[in-house]
Amino acid sequence: MGILETTIKKLIQDEVKTFEDLARTKREIAKKYKTPCPSNIELLKVYHELVENKRIKKLKKIEELLRTRPIRSLSGIVNISVLTKSYPCPGKCIYCPTESGIPKSYVSGEPAVERAKRLNYNPYLQTKSRIEMLELEGHPTDKIELRIVGGTWSYYPQSYQNWFIKKCFDAGNSNRTSVNSLLKAQRLNEKAKHRIVGLSVETRPDFINPKEIKQLRELGVTMVELGVQSIYDDVLKLNRRGHGIKETILATKLLKDAGFKVLYQMMLNLPGSNLGKDKEMFEELFSNSNFRPDLLKIYPCALLKEAPLYKWWKDGKYKPYTEKQLINLVKKIKKQIPYYVRIQRITRDIPGTSIVAGPAKISNLRQIIAKEMKKEGWRCKCIRCREVKGEYLPKEKAFLFRKDYRASEGKEIFLSFEKTEDETL
Repeated sequence: MGILETTIKKLIQDEVKTFEDLARTKREIAKKYKTPCPSNIELLKVYHELVENKRIKKLKKIEELLRTRPIRSLSGIVNISVLTKSYPCPGKCIYCPTESGIPKSYVSGEPAVERAKRLNYNPYLQTKSRIEMLELEGHPTDKIELRIVGGTWSYYPQSYQNWFIKKCFDAGNSNRTSVNSLLKAQRLNEKAKHRIVGLSVETRPDFINPKEIKQLRELGVTMVELGVQSIYDDVLKLNRRGHGIKETILATKLLKDAGFKVLYQMMLNLPGSNLGKDKEMFEELFSNSNFRPDLLKIYPCALLKEAPLYKWWKDGKYKPYTEKQLINLVKKIKKQIPYYVRIQRITRDIPGTSIVAGPAKISNLRQIIAKEMKKEGWRCKCIRCREVKGEYLPKEKAFLFRKDYRASEGKEIFLSFEKTEDETL
């Protein structure tokens, strides 16, 4: 009997129920046989083999304990990011890095970038390898939210867009024969082992128009990430964004009217802004009905050598916030986020070693803020912060709530099951 099988059987024998018990058993086995502690991935693979060969019974608790980063699939859906090839970008934003062979705004060292580089930016291989890795880590992969990242999606040729997304669907349809059209691949995927139930792309507000809306619909896109960055025309102009706020307002309305989820990518600490202005920006995002996105990504401006902003900093024309200033600012922002919004991220995956200066180097910003929130005794109302996650108790009562609000000259309806209003979702 190998060390991995021995460990699995010991876990079953001891009726291990907690992560602490799991770690202790692994240490005991490793010490006894004088070997390194086995990884959860290795153990999970052997566990599935033993179950398949009917040598042990399937035990849900063991699977849950061995699953790597269980939060990734607590909702029953896993996220997969796939990077497009490098392609010219219409923007000239001063904060945006440009690295040879990589889509603009992305840099070496980011997990999605490194995966894409290893697979020559092939969408089929990126999707397939990610599915395989998630399965190996113990996550269900029957429902996938596919996130296509890299550059301005709407600027890529339509033929490339169709090919790229079809290849992603082909990967989801791995147990089926490849077909010759995107529509057929989408149809097959409806009953495939790995169904793509959500699909998002990144683009600029000034590229959204009725023609683009139709193309996004045909591609199967369900959510659009808009690179809004700021809602102030003077800040956008100084940062050479290439569009104003009127384009953001129109894009938001067109997308909502067509039934898309709308995610705003917002940037803190841009040249021309300041702590007060950044705080006011988020107040207006939700007090002004022209905006009110469904989701948010809040990115502190990352100072990179590959961006024109680096020279501004060297010349003393730009000064990043301090760590304390950024943490306090994000806390103020989170205090005013409404119940219907999900904050997806509050920092980029850019390696800290690539960031020259500034608090964007903090890779665990969300965790730091969560710790301070708990200490100060208050709670963010965004969907992500209120989700029950792994603490759901089937016997616990949940109540259906409905809230209506105005947005983009229409009415939005937010439905939720919660313990009590504005509490745990």
